[in-house]
Amino acid sequence: MTSLNTFGAIMTFAIEMETRIRDYYQAAGDAPRAADADKRRLNFERVRRENVTEIKLEAIEGLSETDYVLNTSDTSAAGYKAIEETAARFYTDTAPKINVREAQRALERAAKQHTQNAA
Repeated sequence: MTSLNTFGAIMTFAIEMETRIRDYYQAAGDAPRAADADKRRLNFERVRRENVTEIKLEAIEGLSETDYVLNTSDTSAAGYKAIEETAARFYTDTAPKINVREAQRALERAAKQHTQNAA
């Protein structure tokens, strides 16, 4: 696992995380949550594409992929909650570190959605 120390690395990780979450919910038979994850993934792809030229090349510190590992083998209610809490924590941790407001808002919205799903 690597450090999430750039805008591109964070957005790529977010896209990959939402892809894993989508696949997890598809396998668990929860189509609405899978569709929500796919919407977030598409939004992050758009945000990355549209804002990559606007970012400032400042190093981002204090984030590591190992802190946000998803356990996709547990499809119980506790597994759902753990997935949602991990994703919410990732977005909550990363949003303040991004220096592009549109990307911050996208991360904040995803954190809010995952927090609501975990409740």
